[in-house]
Amino acid sequence: MSTTEIDTTELGEKIVKVLKTIYDPEIPVDIYELGLIYDVFVNEDREVKILMTLTTPNCPVAETLPVEVEDKVKSLKMVKDAEVEITFDPPWTQDLMSEEAKLELGML
Repeated sequence: MSTTEIDTTELGEKIVKVLKTIYDPEIPVDIYELGLIYDVFVNEDREVKILMTLTTPNCPVAETLPVEVEDKVKSLKMVKDAEVEITFDPPWTQDLMSEEAKLELGML
């Protein structure tokens, strides 16, 4: 395994840790456990692209949440740059929530 592979795996884990510190303001669960993060791409230049969604297209934090995600990921030393892309395909549903999130919200 090259050092690049180790770096991107380690970096991926650090990014997930950061994402777990960001909460949806209406639901007391972090955006990762809510299933709002669809994908995290890290290239060899340590540039990060995050594909995410919001609970609804007219979510009150539609303007600020992607910026917060970008800023927090960019704050990691190992990250050269970060970009967030919002998608509503597929639309978010409660099925995307982790077991942990469902348990936290009393849905299990």
